[in-house]
Amino acid sequence: MQALEYCQQKAAASGSSFLTGFRFLPKQKRDALTVLYAYCRELDDVVDDCSDANVAMTTLNWWQQELLAVFAPNVQPEHPVMQALAAVVSSFGLLENELQDVIDGMRMDLTQARYATYADLQVYCQRVAGSVGRMTARILGFTHPQTLDYADQLGLALQLTNIIRDVGEDARRGRIYLPMTDLQQFDVPAGLILQATGGTTFDALMRFEVTRAQQCYRDAVALLPPADAKAQKVGLILAAIYYALLLEIDRDGAGHVLQYKLAIPGPRKLRIALKTWLWGFHP
Repeated sequence: MQALEYCQQKAAASGSSFLTGFRFLPKQKRDALTVLYAYCRELDDVVDDCSDANVAMTTLNWWQQELLAVFAPNVQPEHPVMQALAAVVSSFGLLENELQDVIDGMRMDLTQARYATYADLQVYCQRVAGSVGRMTARILGFTHPQTLDYADQLGLALQLTNIIRDVGEDARRGRIYLPMTDLQQFDVPAGLILQATGGTTFDALMRFEVTRAQQCYRDAVALLPPADAKAQKVGLILAAIYYALLLEIDRDGAGHVLQYKLAIPGPRKLRIALKTWLWGFHP
């Protein structure tokens, strides 16, 4: 199997919303984003699928060596994702430190199950999502450096949405990404989340988290220079889909995230994508 074909299969198997907007792109950019997504998916799978933290850390260290091989002269990475990534790095000028950030974020998942403050959580979000946003912006193309700030902020908004959607699933793994200071503010004991018992104080906490995430989307769009809005439209499609998910969680009752995960059906994703492609994203 060729390296790109492996990445395409890896991405397709996920069914992620990230893939919805890719079809609007020319082949080279579509393939590059597919490879970047496959890279992130491989690293995420290490954390989610490996029950032994020591084995997972050893595996991430192996991926670290693969990343070094991507940037080393006359060295061929072993894994097909990294072989495909080497070509993307060459074509689009992706930076080693931004690819490294993703690995560092996955390491945080193995060593840290709580975040004391929102500022602490933002460090994690920047590594696992902001860096991906910046790399996506590089692949899509931009003329104004502020577009990278937009990409960082959009990554934060998307990751906060993931965190809100996955509160129950993460709790079953012993993880709480919601800042401890937020739990204290709303008088929500960590044990209440871990036991999935919910309650009125938890509902209030989740409404607060939804409102914060909504503002992050607005802040991101405000940062995007008009000159780069057309080039970055695929990122805006993703933002529109995730923003719709956030609104759906809010309408359903954000406290229900402890019991189940909501998702946007495929046909609706396509409708949102087409609407955003034609008229933009206005949170």
